[in-house]
Amino acid sequence: MLYVDIPTLPELRALAMARADACVSIYLPTTPLPQESATSRTELRNLADAALGELAAAGFDKRRLAGIADQLTELGADDLFWRYQAHSLAVLATPDTLRTFRLPTRVTPLAEVSDRFHLKPLIRAVTFPNEAFILALSENAVRLVEAFPELPAQVVTVSDLPRSAADAVGRATVNERSPRGRLQGSEGEKVLLRQYARQVDAALRPVLAGRDTPLILAATEPMASIFRSVNSHPGLAQEAISTNPDRISAADLAAAARPILDRLYASELEAMHALFERRREQGRATTDIVDTARAATFGAVEYLLVDIDQVIPGTVDEADGRVTFGDGQSEKTYGIVDEIAKRALITGARVLGVRADDIPGRAPLAATLRHPL
Repeated sequence: MLYVDIPTLPELRALAMARADACVSIYLPTTPLPQESATSRTELRNLADAALGELAAAGFDKRRLAGIADQLTELGADDLFWRYQAHSLAVLATPDTLRTFRLPTRVTPLAEVSDRFHLKPLIRAVTFPNEAFILALSENAVRLVEAFPELPAQVVTVSDLPRSAADAVGRATVNERSPRGRLQGSEGEKVLLRQYARQVDAALRPVLAGRDTPLILAATEPMASIFRSVNSHPGLAQEAISTNPDRISAADLAAAARPILDRLYASELEAMHALFERRREQGRATTDIVDTARAATFGAVEYLLVDIDQVIPGTVDEADGRVTFGDGQSEKTYGIVDEIAKRALITGARVLGVRADDIPGRAPLAATLRHPL
């Protein structure tokens, strides 16, 4: 099983605002197979040594340095923690705190030291997690399946989920033609199916609450339309698997969902690119780092695409957004694009972490603005 705990948007914004005398950001590939965790632990130790060495060379307070080192050592020795992993791990440490996030996407090993956290790999995980929930729904049965990028799909246990429509409404069948009160014929059947759909939606809420993971419906009519009419999850995809899912395995449902998920992500990028072109004609789009830094500082960024792989060291002035490019990475600098992304997040922009090929002109970033600069 893939154990994932991606930060919510409020958590990401809180991390973006965090400051300390030393913030260590470590990202490393991991494996969901416990027997292979030794390699990941070694990678953590090597990245931690690099970060701690950089702090020591800069003359960082030894007691504070020991606080970071102790937390990282304890994490590496926690056998139970390493038993439950995903494809990557983010470790964000200060002398006083340590946060971890298990990510479904693969990251490049990285150790950053600054007075703030490096968050672009986390933003990527939030942007395109490459996983989905699939609601296999029919009159006769209902299942929630979770599909992962590189592991077998699994059926999710959902408390209070009815077994069928008949079970939900307390009848032998919802297809009764004999009148019972005001419920009879096809209209009565739809009323009962809507009651069933509402119970399914209610049962799913605790599982889906706070998750940005897309929900893909596998159902036929009229069940599909009826569920959409009562659904409360904002991540329900418009495209569905239009077939009766009763005899379809979790693996086959995941395979059917994959192209839908790919098209969902592609459509979001296409929409962003189209918006960028419209905004550029209005003087409200840019790929310039200096201009975007100023816009992000003053809350003018609307949408932002950032290259998750490239790190451009330097600083961004807290008051006016003025950029100072660094000659190399040190504990006094940080990733400029990462900082721009964090300021955009804090001020309510939609931020997508993507590859260079997905950014207009293969620039390090591309932004649309709420108003001209």
